[in-house]
Amino acid sequence: MPPGTKKEPQAPSTVSELKDTLWKAADRLRGSLPASRYKDVILGLVFLKYVSDAYDEHRETIRAELSGQGHDEDRIAELMDDPGTGRHRGVFVVPPAARWSYLTAHATGGPAGHTGPARTVGGLIDEAMELVMEANPTLRGTLPRLYDGETIDQRRLGELLELFDGVRFSRRGAHRARDLMGEVYEYFLGRFARAEGKRGGEFFTPPSVVKVLVEVLEPSSGRVYDPCCGSGGMFVQTEKFLHEHNGDPTNITVHGQESNEETWRMATINLAVHGLDNSGLGARWDDTFAHDHHAGVRMDYVLANPPFNIKHWTRDERDPRWQFGVPPATNANYAWIQHILWKLSPTGSAGVVLANGSMTSRSGTEGDIRANLVEADLVSCMVSLPTQLFRSTGIPVCLWFFSRDKSAGPGGAVDRTGEVLFIDARHLGHLVDRAERALSDDDIAAIAGTYRAWRGTRSAAEKELGYADVPGFCRSVDLAGIRAADYALTPGRYVGTPAIEDDGEPIDAKIRRLHTELLAAFDESARLEKAVRAQLERTDG
Repeated sequence: MPPGTKKEPQAPSTVSELKDTLWKAADRLRGSLPASRYKDVILGLVFLKYVSDAYDEHRETIRAELSGQGHDEDRIAELMDDPGTGRHRGVFVVPPAARWSYLTAHATGGPAGHTGPARTVGGLIDEAMELVMEANPTLRGTLPRLYDGETIDQRRLGELLELFDGVRFSRRGAHRARDLMGEVYEYFLGRFARAEGKRGGEFFTPPSVVKVLVEVLEPSSGRVYDPCCGSGGMFVQTEKFLHEHNGDPTNITVHGQESNEETWRMATINLAVHGLDNSGLGARWDDTFAHDHHAGVRMDYVLANPPFNIKHWTRDERDPRWQFGVPPATNANYAWIQHILWKLSPTGSAGVVLANGSMTSRSGTEGDIRANLVEADLVSCMVSLPTQLFRSTGIPVCLWFFSRDKSAGPGGAVDRTGEVLFIDARHLGHLVDRAERALSDDDIAAIAGTYRAWRGTRSAAEKELGYADVPGFCRSVDLAGIRAADYALTPGRYVGTPAIEDDGEPIDAKIRRLHTELLAAFDESARLEKAVRAQLERTDG
């Protein structure tokens, strides 16, 4: 399309249209780039298209307002992009040379302007990323600038621009463009995590698992922290929880850290997409054990899915975080637990995803540390999860929940000092496909509702939920009971087996009936064997 040509406005794309179209775009790059690279290429373009569409729509709203106030076109053009008016607060500013219309107008690799030198498509996109970051301080250092490299096929990149030009991130009734972008971004993170297999688990926690953590903890205000935040899913789900329960997202501040540069960039963009302040992720990526970017800051809620059973980690035996014992050099599970407890405020609570082995392991100092945690009365709840929730690993997982204060008060009306709730949820969930299982909303409600009822939270009281042990599913156990089990924290050890329903048949009558049915089955088996033998003998003869 020649530069300056005005296109007809597009109808906003539905979520399914966006997902379908944008995943087709990913497929176009699949053969020319490794998965880890095309993820960055696609997500960067998705974000650029989103901010451009949202800004164009925002500018049109301003135009309508200014026109209604009687301003002429020259004055409207002057005011519409003026950052000093404050009209662009809450939206990403997109300079002219970074807007999608400009990129598609020059996507053939021709002149970037009337007199400028020839530019590649990738060069134009890299410049657009730089311009957007300069105009929006919260995005500085986060957007990818890799489109002009030799490894990227510029012809295919031009095709991607054309394909993306057919979709539009925009308002649909009460559905914000930001919500639409957020849903698509999360969808892509999940698809890329599946495509990358084990490595995908480094930046993506299954949404249903994240939701269990958030629904149990019910974060409402204060500091929310994730020491290994991946792509930021814990923070995004917290914002969703507040939105769904009429909470105010401005009542929370998010704080996180990530050791992988690429993943840290994904997290900062993901938070920006969802309207969350990403400054709490720090100015760069870093190792939480080596350099805690939030040293001295105590958190109200911690949600984390640390890498399981990592053998090589930054360990200092003199570290003050090891209040309950120095973790073994060959496994960081109890280092993560103690770091998280170190960060909690006096009334703070935490939910952590760990490998099942953490509940019983006695390797090195782990058994002693676990015993010390129990005796300090910091463990509030243990949950065994079903298998296959994580496509990236076959290791069975569990959830640890911690509370600094289990007495009656802000955390719940029931005093649970000296008790731990055990939930065996291994029978829950449904298969999404042959390789992956997910928890339904009802499954999540069963787990979270049980914990809330046990603690006597306000949400449990509103739904008139009362707690009672359920054989085979949940049981509240005092510290003496855990001590007697040598501090093993596997829920199956405590909850017992499900109660067998009484069918009303007297036991004597049932035994006689089963005895008769068994003898009849033996007689039928003998008859069939005799018939088969006779047939075989006729065949042999």
